[in-house]
Amino acid sequence: MNKMSNKNLVSSAVAGALLSLATLGVSTSAAADTDYRVGGYIKLDVMTSHFDDGTLPSGSIGRDFYIPGLTPVGGGDSNTVTDFHARESRFFFEAKQTLANGETISGYVEFDFLGTAGGDKRITNSYSPRVRHAFIDYRNWRVGQFWSNFQETAIIPEAPDFVGVADGIVFNRQPQIRYTFDNGLSVSVEAPETTVTPYQGGTGRITSGDTAMPDLTARWATKLDNVYFSIAGIYRRLELRQQGVDDTENAFGASLALKWDIGPHDIRTSVVHGSGLGRYVGINVANGAIINEDLNLDAIDVTGFSFAYRHVWSEKWRTNLIYSRADIDNQMELAGPVANDSTQRYAINMMYQVNERLVVGGEYSSANRELLSGADGNMDRVQFSAQYSF
Repeated sequence: MNKMSNKNLVSSAVAGALLSLATLGVSTSAAADTDYRVGGYIKLDVMTSHFDDGTLPSGSIGRDFYIPGLTPVGGGDSNTVTDFHARESRFFFEAKQTLANGETISGYVEFDFLGTAGGDKRITNSYSPRVRHAFIDYRNWRVGQFWSNFQETAIIPEAPDFVGVADGIVFNRQPQIRYTFDNGLSVSVEAPETTVTPYQGGTGRITSGDTAMPDLTARWATKLDNVYFSIAGIYRRLELRQQGVDDTENAFGASLALKWDIGPHDIRTSVVHGSGLGRYVGINVANGAIINEDLNLDAIDVTGFSFAYRHVWSEKWRTNLIYSRADIDNQMELAGPVANDSTQRYAINMMYQVNERLVVGGEYSSANRELLSGADGNMDRVQFSAQYSF
């Protein structure tokens, strides 16, 4: 019996070795025409947060980075908490091949660990990875998951916080099919999703999954001398076929973003406005629509604004001054007194470039969320970070 087991073991080993050689041959052949690139960064965040009207529980995503809609309001006594995490660390892999006709095709996938389930803070602090980006580029096409074409990433400031200007910008990653013209115009069809506030539901949310038509976007970007700017628009349909509602509502919006280089310094600013933008602005600080008394959908208007100034003191030191705000046109008679009326955040940071790969930073920020009732809550946060990029 042992002899048979040994024979089977030897056979399996031989078969495995042959398979490995065959695989190596295939990989070597493919590698001749394929360029691979790997990279990412490792980041530690340490933050102390003071809430003047309640707290966020351990495990809340708002303890990992700033979420405008999670600043506590009406939660009782003030509270101070300290958090350490390395969940923003990320890894990407890219492959690019030259085809027989001379064209190139590439694929890119990226993971991090924010906003996922997994371990806890008691023992292991282990968390599941999540897909950030996963897309294919061929000719002028991009298909897969990436930043929404309605978003402009150039205006996101350097900051220890994950987003920095979350209140007032378009911030969204999702599956899409995008085509970019040679003149800087890009158009896309993107994954739809409707978020709805129940009647008198305050900050409650129904995520419907009922939408049939993809979200449609267009964006044009260009640079004139030292000023880069982009204009984007979106059209979408909000749909709900549940809880006694069977309705569809049109939604649309526009955004303008600008980055102005002033020598080594720069200004980054944006404004976005629309009806029914919902999940696209402020990390879904407002829903796309609300159920009215007739069990129909009314689109919710939202306006966002962001501003950041970066001052470079030297090759090693730089400072970012940051402000971001969202105003939501919720109606008391439909949403109730605890619905969001506005959010805003101020921040100032100092970043130190230790070497070409390592940067450390410290930031102070103050955030506020106000409800339709007039009640509000504040969060003050001091955050430190160290980031090694590879």
